[in-house]
Amino acid sequence: MALDIWFTFVASSSVMLLIPGPTALLVVSYALGQGRRSALATAAGVVLGDFLAMTLSLVGVGALLMASATLFTLVKWIGAAYLVWLGIKLWRAKPSAGDAAPASQTRMFGHAFAVTALNPKSIVFFIAFLPQFIDPAVSLLPQVAILEVTFLALSGLNALFYALVASQAHRAIRSDNVLRTINRAGGSLLIGAGVATAMMRKSA
Repeated sequence: MALDIWFTFVASSSVMLLIPGPTALLVVSYALGQGRRSALATAAGVVLGDFLAMTLSLVGVGALLMASATLFTLVKWIGAAYLVWLGIKLWRAKPSAGDAAPASQTRMFGHAFAVTALNPKSIVFFIAFLPQFIDPAVSLLPQVAILEVTFLALSGLNALFYALVASQAHRAIRSDNVLRTINRAGGSLLIGAGVATAMMRKSA
């Protein structure tokens, strides 16, 4: 793969990843509530979720989602319902600035993975985005491997960045009321993201 194509891919992917979405909202919410301990678990979940979405796109599931209104609607509603459920849980959570009960690393990992992987727009995005950087005259597998490893590294670093920045705010917060307000704001945003996903058209 030519370096100029790779650099263009890195730049395009970095800009796309920096735009906050449901995954970033979840990572930030966990970091605000749990601090730095959430960073590795959520970042790992995001990377695995993106890996699944990219792999499904490359094997043709993205094309199937775009072609089948029924399948797209089913995946869309599953993802939307999950986001709304997480948003409601976050809204109802009772945080404590003192001795808050730590969330399970497995649970944080699973939630980050599910939110990332259950977004049908991600699969459709990858199947439209990745081919722009593939040269049909060159062997496909090495190009795909380079693009996928690059994107997953950027995705993991982006999640760590959001988590570590938010965890600094967590260390400075000493008010239960402030934590509760943050939880409710994050929960509202996740619910809103779920509603937006449910309203997303197949052509998106």
